[in-house]
Amino acid sequence: MLFKILSKEEFRNFIDFLLKDTEVIAPKQINVNADGKAIYQFLPVQNFEEIRLDYETTDYSAKTYFLPYKEDLSSCSFLGTIWDREIKYRIQPRAIVGLHACDINALLKLDKVLAGDRFPSPYYISRRKNTFIVGIDHDPCEGGFCQSVGADVVTHGFDLYLTDLGDRYFAAINSNRGFNALQQVKTREPTARDNNDYLEVRRRIASQFKPLEVHNLPNLMDIEFESKVWKKWADKCMSCGSCAMVCPTCYCYGVEERITMNNAKSAKIKQLYSCQFLDFATVAGGLNFRPDRETRLKYRYYHQHRGFVEAYEEPLCVGCYRCGRVCLADINPPDIIQDLQTEYQE
Repeated sequence: MLFKILSKEEFRNFIDFLLKDTEVIAPKQINVNADGKAIYQFLPVQNFEEIRLDYETTDYSAKTYFLPYKEDLSSCSFLGTIWDREIKYRIQPRAIVGLHACDINALLKLDKVLAGDRFPSPYYISRRKNTFIVGIDHDPCEGGFCQSVGADVVTHGFDLYLTDLGDRYFAAINSNRGFNALQQVKTREPTARDNNDYLEVRRRIASQFKPLEVHNLPNLMDIEFESKVWKKWADKCMSCGSCAMVCPTCYCYGVEERITMNNAKSAKIKQLYSCQFLDFATVAGGLNFRPDRETRLKYRYYHQHRGFVEAYEEPLCVGCYRCGRVCLADINPPDIIQDLQTEYQE
């Protein structure tokens, strides 16, 4: 990997360069909560002043720009014996600036399922390939446990990754287009002092994380399959699906066919869904394989921390804690995992 030093002023020039002919998505402050804490969201920006790279976290991840909540997969029109089908893929270039390591790792996990599996999604791939990713290091967010699941550091899946060294950025370059883009501004080679400052920042960030015990978690979950812990937390669950909506790695969806009354037009629409919804596992004939909240909650965690590990040798969860923040019932991964770890301890 190549490294360059980029001054704060030159980074501003770099953003101005991107804004000339590219849609730029970045963290923006949209409001404050009841406690006066800033609320941020990834949104299109028109100028550098709108970007807040010092943000703690966003309520919604950047997954929205790769897996929209709802999208038309295809549409058809019929005229007599003639029919025409239209399928659209995103080909316009776009840049997302300010992604944290956990969110880039989330995209890498989605890549395994939606871009590298036996049935890749051309809709996802077209968005992924046409998106320029600029990541940035940050201090741990409240409740976050990305270090415990190995998502606090990222080595690929981005074009540029920045570490703030005060008056300058330490920029890691991970693609040809990242290298070529930086040619538009002034950079310099890192010195020994730059390298030391970078390593010191990384040590400081790493030291602030509060570890979560996840050792041997897949095997533990198999042992705890019938644990009372699941019912304890499921009794609080409202089955609202908010956890899946804000999760940067949840990718379950449903497909709906719509046909006009005169049979002249039809559309196939994909919509993100949640395994916490009552009808998620309902099949033909009305049979529901997961009719109770306990089973649905348990299988969500099993997919995140057991099933995905078996399939891809890593957990699906990236420890961003968005699900814990949004849950009205205060259900969150650290507390559930801790309960499983300590159930039989005196």
